[in-house]
Amino acid sequence: MKFKTLTLAALLAAAGASALYSSAALAQAKVQFFPSLTGRTGPVAPNATPFANGYADYMKLVNVRGGINGVQTLVEECETAYATDRGVECYERLKGKHGGATVFQPLSTGITFALTEKIPADKIPMITSGYGRSDSADGGVFKWNFPLIGHYWVAGDALLQHIAKKEGGWDKLKGKKFAVVYHDSPFGKELLPIVQERSKMHGFELQMLPVPAPGVEQKAIWLQIRQQRPDFVIMQTWGVMTATAIKEAVATGYPREKMFGTWWSGAEPDLRDIGVAAKGYSAVMMQHGAEPQSTVVKDILDKVHGKGQGTGPKDEVGQTLYMRGVVGAMLAVEGVRAAQERYGKGKVMSGEQARWGYENLDLTQPKLDALGFKGVMRPVSTSCADHMGSAWARVHTWDGAKFTWSSDWLQADDQIIKPLVRSSAEKYAAEKKLTRRAPADCQS
Repeated sequence: MKFKTLTLAALLAAAGASALYSSAALAQAKVQFFPSLTGRTGPVAPNATPFANGYADYMKLVNVRGGINGVQTLVEECETAYATDRGVECYERLKGKHGGATVFQPLSTGITFALTEKIPADKIPMITSGYGRSDSADGGVFKWNFPLIGHYWVAGDALLQHIAKKEGGWDKLKGKKFAVVYHDSPFGKELLPIVQERSKMHGFELQMLPVPAPGVEQKAIWLQIRQQRPDFVIMQTWGVMTATAIKEAVATGYPREKMFGTWWSGAEPDLRDIGVAAKGYSAVMMQHGAEPQSTVVKDILDKVHGKGQGTGPKDEVGQTLYMRGVVGAMLAVEGVRAAQERYGKGKVMSGEQARWGYENLDLTQPKLDALGFKGVMRPVSTSCADHMGSAWARVHTWDGAKFTWSSDWLQADDQIIKPLVRSSAEKYAAEKKLTRRAPADCQS
């Protein structure tokens, strides 16, 4: 188990200290602790590492900007290597440190499933933007889970909308064949309900192709695809599995312009080494993509990397998964800021108080723009019933060297998504013998 304490950039700059510092210095500071479960090793390392770097760098930027109304952020990493057992161990190690964890972001659906059973008793919220349990958008059942700004069913629905628009409408998908290549794990399987629901609605056929982790052996899968020639391939992949799939598609001659990934299957590490051969491959994005011209990226380059405090290489700043870490950190911080409005500005928030903040987020466009996210994100507004707060997405396409936007803004269809979420949440509640939250609990 590897641990690393990061951030408190303002304090470090003042002291001329390195990123590791003494417990005495910590004791003198008023800090909000944000544990970071990382995947810097193992099968997802090329993808999870930029996320962790973006998360840490944004927390440093917050401190340079004056903290959360004066409260400095503190990040400590614990390496999971994308293994559920190690993720649970990291959680147990970190949850009580530095005055108590504010919120966890495990970056793993398997770890999310395991921690969902633990966080209610510990009263620590969990943000799972774009992953985890899709049904946890239902705050009436999942009080402590927050799939902020999107989950797998949003990704799947937005991607299918994009394909339907390209084909000329939903009616044009009738009789078409879709191969779904997915990681044979809770992560991969979470996509399936929305794809199956849309298949029933619009009459397209599904060819389900699970790939065992870590996904480096896919020849048999792509032989099936070559033989059956589906009209489209949808990929719910992550880490080395994505690059392997695209390389196999190249080898078997399956056209990349007919391949579409979800938002963990469409970042620079997946395609950089394949280059021009991957041209035409597309993936749906959880609002942001690569954002090198955004104000927040320019601020990080100037005020963090420019001061020698960057966590990773400068050239990754603004890339897709780095930005996802930045967005995750921003959401974590803004939930605490919202909690301070109720429980006291300039105070350190407990996990329980922060949970209220995440349930009462109101990130308007002017607020997002002021934070440096103009053109990167759309408003986010949560409630007791809605722990997601936004269902916007866009699609970007690889041009041989980089991703460029290839769709307008897309919004998942609530009339389809909400019934799926509620049905699944009710099933979970019945299995766990949970009672849906009463209206009075929504005020606590």
